[in-house]
Amino acid sequence: MIVLTIGITCIVLTGIGIYGLLRRTHMIRMVLCFNILEAAALLGLVLIAYRPDARSPILRAATDVHVLPLPHALALTAIVIGASLTALMLTLIVRVHRSHGTVLVDKLKDWRG
Repeated sequence: MIVLTIGITCIVLTGIGIYGLLRRTHMIRMVLCFNILEAAALLGLVLIAYRPDARSPILRAATDVHVLPLPHALALTAIVIGASLTALMLTLIVRVHRSHGTVLVDKLKDWRG
């Protein structure tokens, strides 16, 4: 049951993120939709790593069913990369707002330079 719930949540978050990236014109809202899409990817990693009867591989017998540590390491790396990309995008949005006076993508299409 938990796998189905996580899977549906992952699909819904992916849809919300993609819809927001394609339909929004405000750059900060686009960054928020990017973060929602990132959360969906991390939730997908959790779904891949989930095993119902698994235990942590630390100090356990070799015959036990273990959780794979690789998806957890990838999730931590993705969190750091996502935070860095969010900070970079917000910095670029501040620069665009200072130079052009707007953060709406529709109004920036007319600018050249």
